[in-house]
Amino acid sequence: MGEGTPEWPGDTPYSCRWTWEISRGDSVNVSEIRSSPHVGTHADAPFHVRDDWPSSHDLPLEPFLGRALVLTVDPSRPLIEPGHLASLPSGPVERLLLRSGRSIATGSFPDAWPTLTDASLRLLLDRGLRLLGVDSPSIDARTSTALGIHNSLFAAGAFNIENLDLRGVDDGEYELIAPPLKILRADAAPVRALLRSI
Repeated sequence: MGEGTPEWPGDTPYSCRWTWEISRGDSVNVSEIRSSPHVGTHADAPFHVRDDWPSSHDLPLEPFLGRALVLTVDPSRPLIEPGHLASLPSGPVERLLLRSGRSIATGSFPDAWPTLTDASLRLLLDRGLRLLGVDSPSIDARTSTALGIHNSLFAAGAFNIENLDLRGVDDGEYELIAPPLKILRADAAPVRALLRSI
């Protein structure tokens, strides 16, 4: 994340300014960062969509640590139907990272991206989904105001990561290390997501 990282249109962009600078005669460099927590890779807190749900400091660590599957989805299809998930291995799917290529990592904010249908999400939740990650700016469609995927995911006790950079990552199983930053009473938290080959 840095200056110029595309933010959701109308949200607060990332900026960095300097309170103290060694070059000005100060003893140390100290910066001031301003940004929406949704800029760059982040985990939404359930509070993002409902006032009575937990906020960012209540995000558990376990869903963000462990085996994860990376799966490429067709960016030309607006909806990911259950049949599009047929290549997933049998058995539980606790962490799924969807790569559409519709990512801010390209340097611009995409107009649209594929999203799960309700039936696809239910299928994944029935198979034990605890974390849904996407390389796109949201797990819901850009035009959605109901945010049905967010609401259904959080209601089931699962979580998300948005704006992953999955360029150059092959489909398959990895170890995911992506704990959210513990920020008190916010609607989202920045994440530094790492994948390690198994």
